[in-house]
Amino acid sequence: MRRRELLGAIAGATAATTLSACGQKDEQAPAASAEPQKTYEWKMVTTWPKNFPGLGTGANNVAKLINEMSGGRIKVKVFGAGELVGAFEVFDAVSRGNAQLGHAGAYYWKGKIPSAAFFSSVPFGLTANEMNAWLYYGGGMELWEEAYKPFGLIPNPAGNSGTQMGGWFNKEINSVEDLKGLKMRIPGLGGEVLKRAGGVPVTLPGGELFPSMQSGALDATEWVGPYNDLAFGFYKVAKFYYTPGWHEPGTTMECMINEAAFKELPADLQSIVRNAIKVANLEMLAEYTARNQQALHTLITKHNVQLKSFPDEVLKQLKALSEEVVEEEAQKDDLSKRAWASQKAFREQVSKWTHVSEQEYIRARGL
Repeated sequence: MRRRELLGAIAGATAATTLSACGQKDEQAPAASAEPQKTYEWKMVTTWPKNFPGLGTGANNVAKLINEMSGGRIKVKVFGAGELVGAFEVFDAVSRGNAQLGHAGAYYWKGKIPSAAFFSSVPFGLTANEMNAWLYYGGGMELWEEAYKPFGLIPNPAGNSGTQMGGWFNKEINSVEDLKGLKMRIPGLGGEVLKRAGGVPVTLPGGELFPSMQSGALDATEWVGPYNDLAFGFYKVAKFYYTPGWHEPGTTMECMINEAAFKELPADLQSIVRNAIKVANLEMLAEYTARNQQALHTLITKHNVQLKSFPDEVLKQLKALSEEVVEEEAQKDDLSKRAWASQKAFREQVSKWTHVSEQEYIRARGL
């Protein structure tokens, strides 16, 4: 190196040192490289067929939101029913830590947790908006978390189907007598009500419903509503489609989190997971509201499905039986008792507002 160049280099280094000492940064100096952030590989198991419209895609949406909102720091892989575990093995799989997330309906677990159905849907209970209001602002979440805590699980509402349909029947329902001996797929407390009315409730996962109706093993089935029912092709095995879904007026879907896995996350990722599931909760209800009438129109006009309403006398009898069943169910343990007392009081309060707001507006809109 020439002498002039050497002196210039020494001068430059001295100037940089002086600026640094005075608290000024050399903008040319490269920033210190940050350590790479830890990433987490999570599995989600579901009770739904893979990619099934509304429910299966709702599970996919939870995973997508977590992946995107975390910037890829959490990568969730979704497994449909039967891919990793059976549909009704989801609860145990997440509880044991074999998967970190489970997308399902809480009423499937009433054999393990007597109060579980109260966090999904109760016959003649809360609508979708009312259910969200109870969970988020009426004390419902605290009770739900208490119910799942012994199993190492954190529950979250992850979607809602809105008011469901009453189901598909291979004969008309003109009286309560027509329910006697009827073999119907209907889970949760609704199944207990049907049993008390003389029917035979059957619990089956979604993928087994069509062949069971086709073979005659079932006389009737409920699933969700037009959007899902059209996809399953129930119009090919039954023509009578009944409304309303008295047994599931606003069914909350869940995304349960393995508590140990959740606690391993830093605080920002914990917040992202919980809030991603909240976004999915909102989006599923919006999708069902948008899609159901489109699908119902197709069922009636293209597939000649006969849309029927349950007679008022049948609904009155089912409502009376529902009150009996739910009250008895609430006595099974302390948490069930408290959950029903909370929800019942909230229903009494919120239904008055629903009546003077939405119900009266809908009446006015139809004038």
